[in-house]
Amino acid sequence: ARGLKVDNPAEAIRPSAIATFKARDRALSPAEIHTFFNALDQTATTSTLRLAVKFMLLTLVRKSEFIEATWGEVNFEAAIWTIPKERMKAGRPHNVYLSQQALDILVAFKTCFSASSYLHPGRYETELPISAATLNRVIDATVKLIRGRGEDFEPFTVHDLRRTASTLLHEAGFNSDWIEKCLAHEQRGVRAIYNKAEYAEQRRAMLQTWADMLDGWIKNGANVVPIRRGVSIA
Repeated sequence: ARGLKVDNPAEAIRPSAIATFKARDRALSPAEIHTFFNALDQTATTSTLRLAVKFMLLTLVRKSEFIEATWGEVNFEAAIWTIPKERMKAGRPHNVYLSQQALDILVAFKTCFSASSYLHPGRYETELPISAATLNRVIDATVKLIRGRGEDFEPFTVHDLRRTASTLLHEAGFNSDWIEKCLAHEQRGVRAIYNKAEYAEQRRAMLQTWADMLDGWIKNGANVVPIRRGVSIA
């Protein structure tokens, strides 16, 4: 199926101009999250792509894991997105426990893209996913807007959202094993042999708290004390 062409400023950004800066340990601070997401809403990019960027930060998944995701992987009733082993870097299926905010975004995607098997298809072909460069274009357009206002804001990529989540969750005192499981990082050595725990309940509660923390920062800035919903961080 094809739709009408709608001008998108992010498309004017050359792929060669995206993520050409040197790799570094880039993690956004709560203040930067506030600045970025409020600026994101002011860009002329499509609303679903703006939601997709937030979805990446909410779920901690890799870019390819989102881009290639299909509705058959999502269980709305159980609030779980199960990524099959064929699409996972470690070759094992991965459960993403969906916060209410992540579920709300998926409902928006389903409403907009009901004819597609992909969570977020490309603009003109409903049976093709968005391109690998699309989300970085949206981020780059937003950073350009912020810097155009005279604010100092370092560029970053979609992958840096995973590092951001890991950094801020660790700083909030959450258990490293829960965070690593959410990131689907492969454990090695003796720990990999003996630690088979999935921490499903803890991860679900942590990701809901994380979503609430993000909403607080986006709305009110960095001076937000997260309210833990009965989650033990030990």
